[in-house]
Amino acid sequence: MAEDLVLDTAIRDWVLVPLSVVMVLIGVLRYFVSKLLRSSQTPDAKVVREGQLILRARNLRAAGGFIPVKSFRARRFYYTNEENGLLHVPKGQAQNPQAQMFSDPNMAMDMMKKNLSMIIPQSLTFAWVNFFFSGFVAAKLPFPLTPRFRSMLQNGIDLSTVDVSYVSGRSWYFLNLFGLRGLFSLILGEENAMDDTQRMMQMGGGFGVDPTKNLGAEKDGIDIIQHEWTLPKMEQRAEMVLRKLRKIVSRFTSVLVDFLFHVMVQIHFYLFGGNHVNAVMMAVDGGGC
Repeated sequence: MAEDLVLDTAIRDWVLVPLSVVMVLIGVLRYFVSKLLRSSQTPDAKVVREGQLILRARNLRAAGGFIPVKSFRARRFYYTNEENGLLHVPKGQAQNPQAQMFSDPNMAMDMMKKNLSMIIPQSLTFAWVNFFFSGFVAAKLPFPLTPRFRSMLQNGIDLSTVDVSYVSGRSWYFLNLFGLRGLFSLILGEENAMDDTQRMMQMGGGFGVDPTKNLGAEKDGIDIIQHEWTLPKMEQRAEMVLRKLRKIVSRFTSVLVDFLFHVMVQIHFYLFGGNHVNAVMMAVDGGGC
């Protein structure tokens, strides 16, 4: 069994606390720098129109049962006919998001700014941590861990005899790098908080989504949906709901009356004694019979 190490308070004051504070400050500073570098983009009218069209198609699929079958078929033909349907996209007009990004210089510039604001601070911070804090045992976790966590928590310490619960300075840097989203949500707000894992995912998937695929998916969804008019069955559904509600109310009322009666009996017992209460109970039982 590995022996416990006594960590000097100077490690806490000059390694653990400064590293944590610097990581928080760099995350906040990077947010404001990326906000300043972000260029204001005017939304494309075609993209906005396609988005609104997709919302209308989804509303038709969700609430199509509230209109007659004739109206539903007319709307479906308006959206999905092969000649001039709003959701029909000819094969030659499909857009490639990567080609669209490289053809638009503003989009490519924004992508480069986002990557630079992500890569440069990480590279400088990692070089600083690797130069000054490599090899330090910075902290000790208050719970035991299995040996599989050694490579994650003791990066830079090549000693197998050290207990797994001890964390190296370099591993503490990575834990702060990927685990400060909760703190950033308190400082910057929930909508602006984002840890570095999510930023890396955005960097990897920054080409966007082809809107023609969404149009085709909505077209297929409207084509296969079966219309079922809901309004003729509304009276039966309302009657069933009212019956269930009446049963619930009557059951609740009977329980409430029974509860109040027993409460009054107990109050009467404490005020007038048991004989009078027994007489009242016998009278109630006789009246019920």
